[in-house]
This record gives sequence, structure tokens and C-alpha cells, in this order.
Amino acid sequence: MRGRKGGGFGLGDLFRGIGDLVELLKEMEAEGKTETTRTGELRGKGRLKDLKGVYGFSVKVGLGGEPTVETFGNIRKGEDGPVVEEVREPLVDVFDEKEAIRVIAELPGVDANDIKVELQGDILTLAAEGKDRKYSKEILLPAKGKRESLKSSYRNGILEVTVAKAGKGT
Repeated sequence: MRGRKGGGFGLGDLFRGIGDLVELLKEMEAEGKTETTRTGELRGKGRLKDLKGVYGFSVKVGLGGEPTVETFGNIRKGEDGPVVEEVREPLVDVFDEKEAIRVIAELPGVDANDIKVELQGDILTLAAEGKDRKYSKEILLPAKGKRESLKSSYRNGILEVTVAKAGKGT
């Protein structure tokens, strides 16, 4: 994949054919959608034929009409353009509930034993290393969590983590 020298790494560069983010939001509004996801895959050519890039983004429109864009995959912004990394960033949803925070992450291709979940204050770290895939992501939670309350379950490539919110001053 070629990047522009010294250029940006905007949605127009990476997600050609999807169109401008503003147009996507207009389309979502016209169709009454509050959520959409776009994904893609890039493969190297020639001596780079084993190189595989996975990318995507999820757009969600909240109650106040504010869009949230979450990216995922293993293509990152480099100094000279896009870079394909070995470690993928999973697609993650965070739900701020009354007493707890629930995090849902898509980690296909790994076993439950391959997943590590750590909590430090309001930062949840997910890491997984399977036979063919590696994932890693730091998630800033909307509140500090109680480490001792951390619970996780993994089924069909979906990790669900629940943590109780820490009280004020904790």
C-alpha cells in the first residue's frame, strides 16, 4: 500500500470508495441508522505477498447527535504514510451503565486462554496472541473501575468484560 509522502492518512486516502465521512453521516441520517461499520483487507504484491492489512471503522451517532468514530485493524499512520503492523487493534464498544462499565471487543481467531485483560484505574488493556493473530488495545474507560470486580467471558470471537465502578475518591 502506498502513502503520500508527507501527506495525510485521512479517510479519503485509506477508505477510497467509501466516500467522505460527512456523506456517510448524511446517508445514515437519511436511512435512520445510528450505527454503521466499514471494513476492508489489503494484500501485498510480489515479494510482499504475505503482507496482509485489515482495516475498518465504526460510526455511531449518540443521543445528542454526536458521531463517534472507532477505528480498528492493523494499519497505522506512519511518518511516510500507512504502515501494516503485526498487531491488530480490535473493534471495541464501551457501555457506561449505572453501577458498572461493560466492554465488548471483537477478537476472532484466538482462544480464551490467549486473552489477557488488565485494569489500572480507568485504563483497560486487552491483549491476545493466537496462532495467526495478535490483538492489543488500551481503552480509556468513562470512570475508574474496581480491579477485584473485573469479570470477563469469551465466546465465538467476542470478549465481554464487566467491571464495577469505583466509588468517589477511590
